[in-house]
Amino acid sequence: MSDMDEDEVLTDAEEEVETQAKEVGGDEKVQVSHLTQETISEGLSLLSKTGHGLEHAYIKLVLKDKGLNDTNIAAISSYIHIRLLDVSNNHLTDLSPLASLIHLLWLKVDNNAVASFKGQPFAQLPFLQLLSMAGNRLTDIDGLAAPSLERLNLTGNSFTRMDGFQGGCFANLLILELRGNQLDTTDGINLPNLKELYLAQNVIKRLEGLEKLERLRLLHLRENQLDSLKGLSAGMKCLQYLNVRGNAIADENALQSLSLVSTTLQVLVLSENPLVESSDYRVSVLTFLPELEQLDKDPVTPEERAQALERIKELKEEEIPEP
Repeated sequence: MSDMDEDEVLTDAEEEVETQAKEVGGDEKVQVSHLTQETISEGLSLLSKTGHGLEHAYIKLVLKDKGLNDTNIAAISSYIHIRLLDVSNNHLTDLSPLASLIHLLWLKVDNNAVASFKGQPFAQLPFLQLLSMAGNRLTDIDGLAAPSLERLNLTGNSFTRMDGFQGGCFANLLILELRGNQLDTTDGINLPNLKELYLAQNVIKRLEGLEKLERLRLLHLRENQLDSLKGLSAGMKCLQYLNVRGNAIADENALQSLSLVSTTLQVLVLSENPLVESSDYRVSVLTFLPELEQLDKDPVTPEERAQALERIKELKEEEIPEP
């Protein structure tokens, strides 16, 4: 077995942490429970080799909804072979006791009370590939260092800017989720290797800085405040899926920038914009995106494509000056 067997008893100090109540957000009280060996044992799974001869250890630990606080989470630190850890739905603000879990590949800390990355243990977790901190109190990423990170979920925090998302710090990041924050622009992001970006349910009014997302395949901007797609860039050479459902796009002039991504875009979601009330809006869209495969939930029909190509031809003829 590993350095700590599943049935090994925790120290007296850890066992004697009493159930307590702490204040959160004014007068609201929440129950905080002590972390027992029995609770940890119930959450362990996935027996695996440790890399030391024939030794085995449990590598997954799930401690969701256990009433954990910063004091009793220290009991986890001895389980150094854990690779997958979920401590969501607790009352944590300080994750520094996790610094000893150097083999972590996957960490979920959703719905806790972490307000800053400063002083957190991520620089000591060299193999961390997935980090999910949705529903915390974060406003920026100052202090976050995770060189192997491939997926980062920051949904439901309080970000107003995307400053700090730079390729040098997140060279391997492929998927970034910032849904449900307070972003009003896409500016500040420079992640050439990023493939998926989720920005739904913000207050984004402007598309800026997207020319740096050269490998982006999916951009999700549902339920923002865009009235134009100006800001899409020809530098987005891999964009295949764009969702701008539920914005404020009112006429086809707001779609002109779609022509910059017309050679790669396959799926466009425009429903719940004022523009869709027009009877021929699908054909209008296809004049900018003649190769589009799907608009909203429906595939583009051969008839629609033919109408769009005819309209494109007419527009080109209008541009030719008479002799």
